[in-house]
Amino acid sequence: MTATTSSVSQMLPLQATGMLSISDEEFESIRRLVYDRFGINLTEQKKSLVVGRLQKLLRQHGFADFSSYFDHLQKDRSEKGLSELVDRISTNHTYFNREKDHFDYFRDTALPAVLERLKEQKRFDLRIWCAGCSTGEEAYMLLMIMREVMGSDYGRWQAGILATDISSRALGIAREGRYSAEALDHLPESLKKKYFRNRGDGTWQVVDDLRKEATFRRFNLMNDTFPFKKPFQVIFCRNVMIYFDQQTRDRLVARFHRHTEKDGYLFIGHSETLTRNQSLYRYLLPAAYQKMEQ
Repeated sequence: MTATTSSVSQMLPLQATGMLSISDEEFESIRRLVYDRFGINLTEQKKSLVVGRLQKLLRQHGFADFSSYFDHLQKDRSEKGLSELVDRISTNHTYFNREKDHFDYFRDTALPAVLERLKEQKRFDLRIWCAGCSTGEEAYMLLMIMREVMGSDYGRWQAGILATDISSRALGIAREGRYSAEALDHLPESLKKKYFRNRGDGTWQVVDDLRKEATFRRFNLMNDTFPFKKPFQVIFCRNVMIYFDQQTRDRLVARFHRHTEKDGYLFIGHSETLTRNQSLYRYLLPAAYQKMEQ
């Protein structure tokens, strides 16, 4: 999680020789901690995932069992251990232009509408938040579209993009802006040539001029309050809430609504949906919504 804001992957088999065991009580302690701090709902079926993902971490730090590891997390005021925990139990599989119809709608409809509205108000503060940005592909994709739509006018705007995630590891990759050729397979060739440079080792680097427009920050979507002084015209939070229970999703959507400007947009993942009886956003197209005023 992204998202967290990052996604939890499929379970790993609990059959490896020498694998640490976890008691029901130990799993419940870790499950509750992860839920309370990151919103990720680790069901009983994810027990083997927890063991498979964390056993190497426990051995690296010299913990004999999950109880001592949990006690350490409770006492660690630096929260470095919690950061390592969420990095291990989350995965960040994504690529450029994923769920393409959202980017098409952003390019053809949402962004032009926002720009026109701001111009009418004589404002030039374009505020877009990529929440649960994972390794950065989505944030850079949005920036490329903004550059293409706005053209030479881009420099007149306070634009750029805020991209947040709970995973320090994912954010490190995002800030570097270096990706495999496979991650760019679905990117139009014109954008690839314009905004990336071939490093000659099988990877591609986002050009500095685009990379500097992205502000990557570690942020926990489970925070009761968000620190933003101004609302956003567009929020992307895709494939994050799929790992939350309904109560957590509803609370997060309510916080998004408070930080979305009038007539602003919310994009979620195609495998996600807002509840039918919610009255905060109106449906536009699959997994894309516009703020409704209450």
